[in-house]
Amino acid sequence: MTNTQPRRFKTITEYHRMLELPKPEHPLISVINLESIKYVPPQELINLVFDFYAIALKRTPNTKYKYGQQEYDFDEGVMFFMSPGQVFGVEIDKDAASKRRGWSLLIHPDFLWNTSLAKTIKRYQYFNYSVNEALHLSEKEEAIINDIIENMEQEYRSNIDNFSQDVIVSQLELLLNYSNRFYHRQFITRKKASSDLLVKLEDLLNEYFDRQNELQSGIPTVKYIADKLNVSPNYLSDMLRTLTGQNAQQHIHNKLIEKAKEALSTTSLSVSEIAYRLGFEHPQSFNKLFKNKTSVSPLKFRNSFS
Repeated sequence: MTNTQPRRFKTITEYHRMLELPKPEHPLISVINLESIKYVPPQELINLVFDFYAIALKRTPNTKYKYGQQEYDFDEGVMFFMSPGQVFGVEIDKDAASKRRGWSLLIHPDFLWNTSLAKTIKRYQYFNYSVNEALHLSEKEEAIINDIIENMEQEYRSNIDNFSQDVIVSQLELLLNYSNRFYHRQFITRKKASSDLLVKLEDLLNEYFDRQNELQSGIPTVKYIADKLNVSPNYLSDMLRTLTGQNAQQHIHNKLIEKAKEALSTTSLSVSEIAYRLGFEHPQSFNKLFKNKTSVSPLKFRNSFS
């Protein structure tokens, strides 16, 4: 049986209480060693929402995590990132609960108050990735991340002084930057999966623009494309930017211009008719985009074939 109603945790202390752990030593930041958790969750999918950031590195066999409609088995050691308000589901086999290893870092947004990271943390797009787009670390990468977590834990467990917050925030920023680097490495080293996604993207865009009835819905959005490919919009854009130097929106525009050139050079349709067929509500918007991308107007492009 699945409990679909998300359970919300406003504070880190509330989450410690559910896990039957002692009260956190700092109310706004905590590192939980998963081996120390004695709590055995019900053997059903439970949905959780945190009002704080959660970063976790887990090695828990027979565990399923769910985000949206997708599930992922975390039999290998992987790292994932949850932003405040993000719903995620977890289902742990009763026997696997006693074998879980790894850690969870919980940071309340108030801990970052009045620091530069309070604004820049939103730039780390992987906080908006789906769980099945988790970061798979090499042993060397995992050791680097674990060292940073150890430093943060030692710092907040020590006597707090005027420098403690700055030191911890600096370590957190270091962890986020390393994670950024490792994600870029993952896009490249998992080349087959990424290449397959590129091929699917190309097929999807061709299919979309070749269906006249689909174009009545307008130009495809990044979210529409990402949903069709079963990835999150941010993951799709970051992967494309790493592999091709262009984000998802640029890929959509490039395909659109390719189709526009094809229609301009091989049909007698007017520029306005082509614009409508490609999903534009206003031909002026099509003219502007075409000129921005090609440096010539659609009409001038067509006349070059005369």
